[in-house]
Amino acid sequence: MSLHETFGQPLLTFPDAEKSPLSIRAKALVFVDPRSRQLRQELEQLAPRSISVLIRGESGSGKELLARHIHRASDRGGLFVSVNCGAISPTYADAELFGYAAGSYSGSASSRAGWFGSANGGTLYLDEIGDLPLPIQIKLLAALENHEVTRVGAQQPSPVDVRLVAATSIDLAQAVAAGKFHERLYHYLSEGLLELPALRERVGDILSLAEYFLGIYSQRLALPVPLISDTAQRLLEQHSWPGNTRELENVIHFALLVSTGEEILPQHLNLPEAPVSLLQIEQQLKQILGNGSAAEKDALKQLLKTTGLL
Repeated sequence: MSLHETFGQPLLTFPDAEKSPLSIRAKALVFVDPRSRQLRQELEQLAPRSISVLIRGESGSGKELLARHIHRASDRGGLFVSVNCGAISPTYADAELFGYAAGSYSGSASSRAGWFGSANGGTLYLDEIGDLPLPIQIKLLAALENHEVTRVGAQQPSPVDVRLVAATSIDLAQAVAAGKFHERLYHYLSEGLLELPALRERVGDILSLAEYFLGIYSQRLALPVPLISDTAQRLLEQHSWPGNTRELENVIHFALLVSTGEEILPQHLNLPEAPVSLLQIEQQLKQILGNGSAAEKDALKQLLKTTGLL
């Protein structure tokens, strides 16, 4: 793990970034915004502990990076194993998670440890844990509490030392109330709850991440690194970012490819112009009233009175 400087602020990256199957956005996270700094403090307090962690945040906001940081900071010697729960086969979920003994399936001459066994001594990251079938949730809780798993077809359980870090983009408390998520598992995970704010809620991180993505893609494409103009910076900060960091990465990648000069301009970002607020209109009117001629002021005041704005 290494720290770089972006806008004079720490940038979290990992030294094996080029070999990692993760996208660029999952290899870096900045802690510039006050909410991000608070999150980092909470994260560093949780990391050395052995409890399970639940990361809650919108899709594309960087939950897996937080999970990887927890693993690195925990000094656990085993692997970090990442599993997308939505991609686990309901038919073979038992075998995928907990493994199977030799001969359990047709053609299975050897045994498999499963994701749990692969993460023995390390960290198992379950993305979108709410997608796990309820029966598997019950077995997951038992494995966590008893520190052992029973492989499909095995007669005896196998001891495991796995730290679970789970992530969700939904409110699992609502899923519990709806009978779609196991209540005891939810409470077990909530002991180490981390809330990852959406990108629009940590505006202070936007420009630092934009500069990082711009530098990485410029290097990969062997292109000179352009500056981000002041107007483009304002547009980036005003955008609501429904796709979070994933969307920001795509926007910056696109802007680099279509820009022609030494600066990234608003039109290169392909983002909708931010609507003009009533406060901005009021400030502009006050400026006109303060700098205009007497005749212009009188005419503007009369217009404002007739429209009910004054």
